[in-house]
Amino acid sequence: MADEIAIKVDHLRKNFKLPHQRETSIKSALINFRKWSRKYQTQKALNNVTFEIKKGEFFGIVGRNGSGKSTLLKMLAGIYPPDKGTININGKLTPFIELGVGFNQELTGKENVFLNGALLGFSRKEMRAIYDDIVEFAEIEEFMDQKLKNYSSGMQVRLAFSIAIRAKSDILLIDEVLAVGDAAFQTKCMDYFNELKAAGQTVVFVSHDRGSLEKFCDQAILIDKGVIIARGETKSVLNHYDRVVMKQLETKDEERRDAAPKNEAVSITNLKLTDQSGNEIRDAVPFGTRLTTTFYVKFKQPVEDPIIGITLWRDGVGSPIYATNTWVDGQSTAGAKKGKVYEYVVTLPEQLNTGKYFIEPAVANKEATYYYERITRAKSFLIMGSDNLYSIVMPSKGAQLRDV
Repeated sequence: MADEIAIKVDHLRKNFKLPHQRETSIKSALINFRKWSRKYQTQKALNNVTFEIKKGEFFGIVGRNGSGKSTLLKMLAGIYPPDKGTININGKLTPFIELGVGFNQELTGKENVFLNGALLGFSRKEMRAIYDDIVEFAEIEEFMDQKLKNYSSGMQVRLAFSIAIRAKSDILLIDEVLAVGDAAFQTKCMDYFNELKAAGQTVVFVSHDRGSLEKFCDQAILIDKGVIIARGETKSVLNHYDRVVMKQLETKDEERRDAAPKNEAVSITNLKLTDQSGNEIRDAVPFGTRLTTTFYVKFKQPVEDPIIGITLWRDGVGSPIYATNTWVDGQSTAGAKKGKVYEYVVTLPEQLNTGKYFIEPAVANKEATYYYERITRAKSFLIMGSDNLYSIVMPSKGAQLRDV
């Protein structure tokens, strides 16, 4: 392996055998063993995975839950052996995968610091020298003389993380540690990653946080169903990942619409999303595209002054991003008699940032106390290409900085 390569993975395969039946007693297990009747399903966790990571590279691994990311990290860490293929590691590797493995719940926090340090190869003298820094970083000074079984899970992981970052290592494997602790502790984690990147540390980073991946990672791979389906610059790989997620969301949207009960009074049909040229949007659009959504409302029974509108949601955000309706806009729907059809057209805000969005059309009664028809996630779409990922709406360029 070339000296500039930190990790080389070549045609890696890993399968797991999943039993079709559960054994509820020792007797049934022995009977099935003697009959050789136990059947298994083979799960292909990783299939022919090949890639290289250069020394000093911050390397991202992305993929949906169950895609094989964690299996790959555990194989890099030596926890799982490969079924086929090879893994070559050039240097000492420290995994931040299952933080806290090796902790003893009956020992105090202080005793566990020295125990975990010994597992990482530190002498007792070295641990005494860095003990105060570990405790200060974890922010649990007042709990160090208590038994670990009295710690919350978050406290335990913070302590384990604080110990692990002291490890003397050439390569770090980091799996979703940004989910640890509160905002203040996560800021410490970010500062630590900045230090690693500035120092040219080799890091393998698994996360679902797009902002962190784009900020830190030079290169990345996308794994789906155990296969690498994209590799290269992180932003390009993340755009590919978004399309994979969109296909999954669209399938769920179709299943949800097909399963929804049909309303006897009102029906919403033919919802579509188009750009400024009238082209229908199927999945992704560049940032800044002027988007218009259109749908039709047919009244199968007369309804008194219904409210027709849409709500725009962003994936992972609990509140609506944008909403409007005929009542807000002062449009009359007094003619909603049996057989009446309305076309409803809305232009969406142009400054929506990179992300996944969902359109929800609805028809409510005039008091807005219940819905005649409402289709959640009727249309999913993806906005890509913004250079500012820190807000939902792209801020204007009018902000000013002055010396005072």
